Amino acid sequence: MADCLIHESRGGVIRLTLNRPQRRNALSRELLLRLEDSLGAIRSDRSARVVVLAGAGPIFSSGHDLAELVGSSEHDYRELFELCSRVMLGLRRLEQPVIARVHGLATAAGCQLVASCDLAIATEQAAFATPGVKIGLFCTTPMIPLVRVIPPRAALEMLMTAAPISAQRALELGLVNRVVPAEGLDAAVQSLADAILSLSPKVLGLGKRAFYQLQGLDESTAYAQATDIMVENALCGDAQEGISAFLQKRAPQWE
Repeated sequence: MADCLIHESRGGVIRLTLNRPQRRNALSRELLLRLEDSLGAIRSDRSARVVVLAGAGPIFSSGHDLAELVGSSEHDYRELFELCSRVMLGLRRLEQPVIARVHGLATAAGCQLVASCDLAIATEQAAFATPGVKIGLFCTTPMIPLVRVIPPRAALEMLMTAAPISAQRALELGLVNRVVPAEGLDAAVQSLADAILSLSPKVLGLGKRAFYQLQGLDESTAYAQATDIMVENALCGDAQEGISAFLQKRAPQWE
């Protein structure tokens, strides 16, 4: 039986591939548990610098496995949705930048996965939707990261009509960073990963944490917390090395 999650490591880049193509890469309980375990392992892996999230087969992910959402108990539903929420938060809380590699349709919790990643590159054939309302299950948890990356009215249109949006529309709204031809997807992902690999992993981790920590705060509170973070950053070795390297006109040597 094929592993539902493929874990590959090369040159500081960890690639996690959802591997249930026969089920449209639906996020079964087993797959979510594997993702949670993998994110935990990556968190403590100092050699892991970038994470790429991909899908096998023609679909990126169709969201929850609906076969697991029929006739369960309140306890089972709560356990499943809490597990899914931990995975999405796990992507946010990783120090490493996470890139979604989206080659096909991403719907419901699959769209949530994309929105929970830090960056996303999609092919021209990709599409995105939160169609839960069509089956009587509003995409409430997918809505959480979605409204943090695209405008509220655009998110509400997706949530209330279930209509998919194209990759180009996703680019316009900010759900993805760029759209490329299918044959150029891996090169585009690698180019983005290479740009990240050239930078200080410690500083990137600090900056990612700050980005999400400061979201939604009022301006004065955000400045107060950002000042503390800037002080922490300025005191770290990589900041001192980077500034010195710039002044000395040489390449920095990160810790």
